[in-house]
Amino acid sequence: MRAVVKLAVAVFAVIGLTAAGQQAPQRMYQSYTDQEKADLDRVSATLNTIRTLRSQFVQIGPDGGTDQGVLYIEKPGRIRFEYRPPSPVLIVASGGAIYVKNARLNTVDKYDLSDTPLGLLLNDRVDLAHNKAVLGVQERDGAIIVQARTSANRNNSNITLIFSAPGLELRQWTVKDNQGGITTVALQSPRIGAALDEALFTPPTRAIRQSGK
Repeated sequence: MRAVVKLAVAVFAVIGLTAAGQQAPQRMYQSYTDQEKADLDRVSATLNTIRTLRSQFVQIGPDGGTDQGVLYIEKPGRIRFEYRPPSPVLIVASGGAIYVKNARLNTVDKYDLSDTPLGLLLNDRVDLAHNKAVLGVQERDGAIIVQARTSANRNNSNITLIFSAPGLELRQWTVKDNQGGITTVALQSPRIGAALDEALFTPPTRAIRQSGK
């Protein structure tokens, strides 16, 4: 189960920069340049237009292994990572909690949403220029790259979000874990404004198995 939890943490740790209820880290420098602030404001405005989103994704773990699946977002506060077989993992955030289901082990673990950095995509209002978790922004190779950290205990960024330019679509994110391992999640054909079934965000439950089977 430890490996599954590590996988889940790698996924939802990179989605946001700070979580509701989590102490905001102090910024490492004084201010942004006019261009940097303009870039952050543009990215924030784009994220604030998202109410729902559906996207295929490919995840590459620190060991080079890959997983694929579908990501669903409905703001505020709802997200679903639906992994394709053979992965047994399903992750759903709803009602202020995150549920991690392992169908192979028939387990469901529950975490407080406030203990995870999901605010970037799930909050109603995003303002990166005034988010103290953000450590830097730059334009490079036709993309805007936002670097941030997940806690006040970090002096360097451990999250990198890549937005295409000029369209400013979120295309990819990477997260560095405490052991230095890198997990990358790349979105494929994201659809903003997709109609989503309410049932997608129903908290998962353990399967009921008859005794002796």
